[in-house]
Amino acid sequence: MNPNKALWEKGDFTKLAESMRESGTALVSRLGVTEGLKVLDLGCGDGTTAIPAAKLGADVLGVDIASNLVEAGTQRAKAEGLSNIEFREGDAVDLHELDDQRFDLVVSIFGAMFAPKPQDVAKEMVRVTRPGGKIVMGNWIPGDPTLVAQILKISSAYTPPPPEGFISPMLWGVESHVIERFANAGVAKEDISFEKETFNFSINSTPSEFVDRFKNYYGPTMNAFEAAEKNGKAMELQQELETLFNSQNKSGTSDTTLIPATFLKVTVTRR
Repeated sequence: MNPNKALWEKGDFTKLAESMRESGTALVSRLGVTEGLKVLDLGCGDGTTAIPAAKLGADVLGVDIASNLVEAGTQRAKAEGLSNIEFREGDAVDLHELDDQRFDLVVSIFGAMFAPKPQDVAKEMVRVTRPGGKIVMGNWIPGDPTLVAQILKISSAYTPPPPEGFISPMLWGVESHVIERFANAGVAKEDISFEKETFNFSINSTPSEFVDRFKNYYGPTMNAFEAAEKNGKAMELQQELETLFNSQNKSGTSDTTLIPATFLKVTVTRR
C-alpha cells in the first residue's frame, strides 16, 4: 500500500478538522472565490476549505489520498445540500485523470505539502491550472515556534529516522525550496508571492483533551506514540505535548482551546 495513503487513513482527521472549520472558512473568504469559478482543492481532507469555496458558488473538486476523508467530505457536502462540489480519491503526485488547464484556482492548505515527490506535486498543480489562474498553498514552516511545526518536531524525536531519500514536507515552508520547485514547473520567480498568516485551532475541549485527539486520530502523532510506547517513553511524549498545548492556548479559559499557528501562504500566478 502507498505509505502516504496508509498514514492519512490511519486515524480520523475529521476529529482534528472540527477545530479548523472557522479558520478554513476565513481563509477561503480572502481568495476571491466567485460564482462558477472552477476550483481544485488538493489534499482536501473532509472539506475544511473545499466546502466554504462551494458555499461561495464555486464549482469545486476536492481530491484527497485518504478514502475515509473523501467519504466524510461527501457526507458533509450532502448534509449542507451542496450540488456544486465533488470529493474524489487521488494523489497530488499524479493527477493524470485531470485535464490540463482545467481549473481557475488550485488550493492546497496543509495538504499537498505532505505528498512525497514535491517536484511532481508542483508540476501537476501548474499543469491543471489555466493561464491566468492561481495556485494557493498553505504550508507549515520548519522551526516555527507555533503549534503544528512543534507537534511535528516533537513527534519526529520519538519516531525512527525516515527512509533514505525522504524529503521533509516542511521544506514547503521554505521560500527558496518553493521557488525552486515551481521554477522547475515553468513558473517565473516574480509570479510567486509569500505571506505569513495565522490559522487558529479552536475547539470546545481542554488542551489536554485536544492532545488526545492528536494522539488517537492524527497519523504522524499516532506513529510517534506507537514508537514511544515501545521505548517506554509514551508518558514523556504525552507530557511534552500537553506542555506545548497548554502554553500556547489563548482561549482565556482552561476548558476550551484556541491555539494560533503560523503558516506560509504561497500564491502562484499561472502565465
